[in-house]
Amino acid sequence: MSTTEILDELPKLTTDELQRIRQRILDLEDERELVPGDAFRAGIAEGLRSLETEPMMDSAAVRRKISGWAGRSV
Repeated sequence: MSTTEILDELPKLTTDELQRIRQRILDLEDERELVPGDAFRAGIAEGLRSLETEPMMDSAAVRRKISGWAGRSV
């Protein structure tokens, strides 16, 4: 069935059938959002590489940096 055929049939469906289709579309969108894309994977890979090459900071140092950026104590 083509997209046009599906769209042409929608007005013929009951309210319950339309609701089921709507819910299925929402479910499919949620599933796709859970699959990491290329940019996400690249970001994770870069983060892992930086763990090996860049200096680490303890939590106190992180707080000092954030305080400096925010202009207040955290």
